[in-house]
Amino acid sequence: MSRIRVGIVGANPERGWAVRAHVPALRALPDYEITAVATSREDSAREAARRFGAAHAFTDPRALAAHPEVDLVAVTVKVPHHAELVGAALEAGAHVLCEWPLARTTAEARDLLDQARAAGVRHALGLQGRFAPAVTYARDLLRDGAVGRVTAVNVHSAVGKGANGRLPSWSAYTVTRAGAAGLLEVVGGHTLDVVEHLLGGVDSLSATLSVQRGQYVIEESGETIEADTPDQLLLSATMTSGAVVSLHLHSGKVTEPGARIEISGTEGDLALVSTGPGSPYGVQISELRLYGTAGGAWKELPIPEEYVRVPGAAGDARNVAELYAALAADLRTGGGQVPDFAHGLRLHGLLDAIRHSAETGTRQTAVPDLIGAPA
Repeated sequence: MSRIRVGIVGANPERGWAVRAHVPALRALPDYEITAVATSREDSAREAARRFGAAHAFTDPRALAAHPEVDLVAVTVKVPHHAELVGAALEAGAHVLCEWPLARTTAEARDLLDQARAAGVRHALGLQGRFAPAVTYARDLLRDGAVGRVTAVNVHSAVGKGANGRLPSWSAYTVTRAGAAGLLEVVGGHTLDVVEHLLGGVDSLSATLSVQRGQYVIEESGETIEADTPDQLLLSATMTSGAVVSLHLHSGKVTEPGARIEISGTEGDLALVSTGPGSPYGVQISELRLYGTAGGAWKELPIPEEYVRVPGAAGDARNVAELYAALAADLRTGGGQVPDFAHGLRLHGLLDAIRHSAETGTRQTAVPDLIGAPA
């Protein structure tokens, strides 16, 4: 099969997740070719096409999705625009990779899943944390009984964003409920996906959500904005396996932001620990290191070469490149390594259960049956 031709919606050439992660990830993989880009302005679209080597530049994402030289549409814009732009790609009959969160609400996610099933195309989600080589290796070790029976999981993820009370204008939307990209949605979704990928599903939970920083100053203008989306999540949960989970996520960490997932078992422990420049942003961006216990002491476990599919990828692109490698295999073989919109709907349901628990002060069954049969 020839190379998979990709059109990137939201390909701002100056900043954003596309230029930081998607473009270098795709360039590191011989399976892909960037053939088209779309931004909201003609000048930036043309510059993105020139800089990224794409033959076609668009301001109309529908035209990009319908172009005969686009096989896969990557949607890398803000969450409130996902439903419209993913829907346009599905209507055109293109395969779609959408960044997480899939949608603003669970209802929107349900609608996108129905559209994707009707279109009969591959639909994938940018939950790249599960493709970090350390996570993949840890999953195999757990399946092989490296820690015995898992009894407890302790998760701490601290994000540095807004620690000084200031935000760049482009990220102001992440502290508003309307932006649908706050701590719970982004860091929470990515972190819980990794935990469930390693250990199976969450069965029941009790949660507390809190807003500790109610205002931020916009760096460029000095304007003060109100924050109404939680910057703290405390979660007590039980996995379907019976293991217990304690999780704390928070934004605005002043000192040494980072993430640690520690898995305890009857015969030992494993820990995934964030490192590198991406460490303050969550497990999905960090380069993760894996530690195990030997003789009662922590020791770093080198990642075998076979767990690194894309040796040339680094930084923000590292885990995204691993996801794209898995997606290429899925597209060529019909496999299902990369989570799809049905998985995304379930993860949205898990976040809803957290919100409902926090609002009512009651323990919740983690995820009701949301997916069901094709509509």
